[in-house]
Amino acid sequence: MSDTIHKTTFTMPIGPIHPAIHEPIRLDLSIDGEEIVDVDVAAGQVHRGIEWIGMNRNNPVQSIYLAERVCGICSACHPFTFVQAVEQAAGIEVPPRAEYIRVVVAELERIHSHLLWTGVAGHEIGFESLFHLVWRVREEVMNLTEYITGNRNSKAMYQIGGVRRDITPEQGPQIQTSLDYYKNLFDELKKLLLDDPIVKLRTQGVGVLTKQDALKLCAAGPTIRASGVAKDVRQDFAYAAYADLGVQAITPDMLTGTVNGDTYDRIIVRLLEVKQSIELIEKAIAAMPDGPIQTEPKIAKLLALLKKAEGEAVARTEAPRGECMHYVSMKAGQDALEAWKIRAPTYANLVAVPTMLKGQQIADVPIAFASIDPCMSCSNRAVVVDRQTGQHSSMDGEQLHALSVEKTRRLNPELTRK
Repeated sequence: MSDTIHKTTFTMPIGPIHPAIHEPIRLDLSIDGEEIVDVDVAAGQVHRGIEWIGMNRNNPVQSIYLAERVCGICSACHPFTFVQAVEQAAGIEVPPRAEYIRVVVAELERIHSHLLWTGVAGHEIGFESLFHLVWRVREEVMNLTEYITGNRNSKAMYQIGGVRRDITPEQGPQIQTSLDYYKNLFDELKKLLLDDPIVKLRTQGVGVLTKQDALKLCAAGPTIRASGVAKDVRQDFAYAAYADLGVQAITPDMLTGTVNGDTYDRIIVRLLEVKQSIELIEKAIAAMPDGPIQTEPKIAKLLALLKKAEGEAVARTEAPRGECMHYVSMKAGQDALEAWKIRAPTYANLVAVPTMLKGQQIADVPIAFASIDPCMSCSNRAVVVDRQTGQHSSMDGEQLHALSVEKTRRLNPELTRK
């Protein structure tokens, strides 16, 4: 009798609707017993056609509201990036005071997003008391956001050429009170998240992404920083008021002295970034200059200015999940955008998911996948619509690649000659 043991692998799908993964995505796992030997990430479960809708709005200002709804959690980073792209294409300069207010709103969103993720992480490992505690703590930043913007989530603060509402001196004490609340709570959160044996057992060594793999796979945000890569758009390509405030990319070795690139390190990075956001808000409030908050407060004049604009631009911001990019193209005499393209951070981080999951146990999939803080609605936006019939259809990767090659050659005659 042969002593050779033949291993048998099975394919186990998780999603697109699954109680352990709260995002519309399917993970096809090839498993050998409880071990994951291969992973196929099947995105494309959500198609809303936001970019197409935005290009068919009457003007770019109307598209701001669509940008705010690309993501239900990050409702500041997308309009922030979008308005910057339009401003670059149209040659609009933003008042300094507006740049500081933009930073305050963006950092409030980072606090809210990271705390929301921390609660979800607790839920994924069955630590429900952690989930409820962190989400209760998160209410303070939600209330502060409502106090400043009028809304808890859809903030409607960003306008092309500035912001819609000011932060007044009278609001200063309440803002500081909320920030002090988190400063006083930080050590307790740190102890709960980093010292608890359950959290350590379920996150250390889980979902490892080495520095080399993170760079090779072009990961973004806390995912790549937790692998030891000090990459942050606010630091590397400072925009708005970040150049004045000074931002240092957070890596886990700042706290522990080591980098493992696992889920535990991603908790460290997000926790430290909450503290960093508090400090940035305090700096921004203290250094905020006087002056107008909009380049052109009269909407009719702003629309007339935008209609004359011609050009294209790419804007980048550091969203809570990582680098967010918006591309716009504008044509003189045309009210609506000529083109609008979004690349959300989850789109980049999904490429790293198979590497993170291979060799893990099935039980580790929910927390390992959740550790990139995925947002599939951010990533899935493409839909093709026939203007005449109104019929729409989604496209696979090969079709999109073929279209991109054809478009590149059409726009660049040099490539055609070659």
